[in-house]
Amino acid sequence: MASREQLELSGLIKSVHQRLRESAKHSDPETVWREHVQDAPLLQNYAEAMHKLATRYWDRTMDVTCKRSNSRIDWVVASCRSYFTGPTPLLYLFRDKDDKVMQAIESGYRPTHQPHYVEKIKMLDVGSCYNPFAAFADFEVTAIDIAPAQPDVWYCDFLEVDVKESIDRPQFLPEHHAIEAFPRSHYDAIVFSLLLEYLPSPDQRLRCCSKAYEMLRPEGILLIITPDSRHQGANARLMKSWRYTLAGIGFTRIKIEKLEHVTCMVFRRSLFAAIGKRWCAIHREAYMEPVLNIPQDFNETPTNDERMDFVRSRADDDEIREAFSGLPFEHS
Repeated sequence: MASREQLELSGLIKSVHQRLRESAKHSDPETVWREHVQDAPLLQNYAEAMHKLATRYWDRTMDVTCKRSNSRIDWVVASCRSYFTGPTPLLYLFRDKDDKVMQAIESGYRPTHQPHYVEKIKMLDVGSCYNPFAAFADFEVTAIDIAPAQPDVWYCDFLEVDVKESIDRPQFLPEHHAIEAFPRSHYDAIVFSLLLEYLPSPDQRLRCCSKAYEMLRPEGILLIITPDSRHQGANARLMKSWRYTLAGIGFTRIKIEKLEHVTCMVFRRSLFAAIGKRWCAIHREAYMEPVLNIPQDFNETPTNDERMDFVRSRADDDEIREAFSGLPFEHS
């Protein structure tokens, strides 16, 4: 059972998110976000609350029954390692899948690849708060936030930061402890942990994912963790809409897993954007649009009939079985 402190801290976080969404419904979301980023006292309170929640509660939990960690940090680390540096890195499995799809698209396609060598996993942690991944020696981490809670987290508004072709490393402003630009095709992994639901509009969430696509190396991965306290598969249709939307950018979803209170996903930057677009053409259903909605966009206090719980089709049932089959990565 959650303690009084945990409830108070999470209540503060939820109230900030709700206020942003409500403001964005009645005003320009870009203006709402800019004003929020300039509200220093609120951001400080938010950062302190997030830091306490993460270090005292969220990232210390362990599912004793299943003998596995429910920590989002452990999940990200394990997913990155198995994809990039495991005994048989899963990157190569999905490279082969991309090749097969491209051969179906272009009969004359002939793959030419180089080994994907990673000495340290180059990670960008967006909305990092306290830079938890710095504890892992096999990661080279750039941690950013609009309200850093620790000195090794750099100030950066990911929505507004530039992405440049002409640089090969982030452009730091040491005097402001900030980052003003990032290079294209630079990172192996980008983490959005509890980030997208912070942004008040679907367009802003989509812009963040498009920017992540630009910053990732080909075959790099975007790891998204989103709040989800409902039962396994309850939001399968919404998650399939996310999959459709990100496939339109050029991502392929390769993993989805339900932990306590969150759903965790890995999206791979495919070798070619055409791979994702082909998935869209094959799997699109009538309700799908290129938009990143969250349940709260529809109703801040949703009832059972208002949480994207439409009548499930056979395709939805197939999505649930595929998404939560217990496999570490999706192979179909």
